Amino acid sequence: MTEDSYLVPDLKNNEIHRTEITVKKSRFITSVGRTHGVDEAKAFIDRICKEFPDARHNCFAYNADKPGSSGYAGCSDDGEPHGTAGQPMLNVVLHCDVGELTVVVTRYFGGILLGTGGLVKAYQDSVKTALETLPTTPMVIVKKCSFQVGHSEVNLVLRLFSRLGITVLNQSYTDKVDYLVEIPEKAVDVFKAEITKITSGQSVLTFPD
Repeated sequence: MTEDSYLVPDLKNNEIHRTEITVKKSRFITSVGRTHGVDEAKAFIDRICKEFPDARHNCFAYNADKPGSSGYAGCSDDGEPHGTAGQPMLNVVLHCDVGELTVVVTRYFGGILLGTGGLVKAYQDSVKTALETLPTTPMVIVKKCSFQVGHSEVNLVLRLFSRLGITVLNQSYTDKVDYLVEIPEKAVDVFKAEITKITSGQSVLTFPD
């Protein structure tokens, strides 16, 4: 991936990528979802827990941001011995080069104890198996920007949007035209220069993020 993009799960809203392995008669069902932000991650975890309420454990790990970023990450052993499930799963998630994903591993106990090392391996292998077949797609890093231009400048601005791959999130027309847009991070400097030229320096750019 380039510096201005990263991989995310190629899954639609509410779509689940699922795999299963068996280790000494215990079933490990892995559910993966694309989650942007901690709230979406928690909602996905809650959904899977409700789907498998009779399971012995629903352990999870999530990274709701770019790959390798631990600022919006979390995990849980959900009753397994401390450090044998959630953290090993999170280690895989944070080093898989895919962002915005949540993984829940549902375990149905098979009657044979796996031991601490066996549990760590089983939970890590469950996540690795799911990631091997997880479809991914590039996510372009963008910045939101709001600004205002005159009506006579709109056509030039629209051409600029098209040339730089800018997405319009909102626009409103009064005596001026107000825009809220998403700009690919790599195009921000060019965009600033072009808007300054088009509006003769009259437009003030605000970056809410």
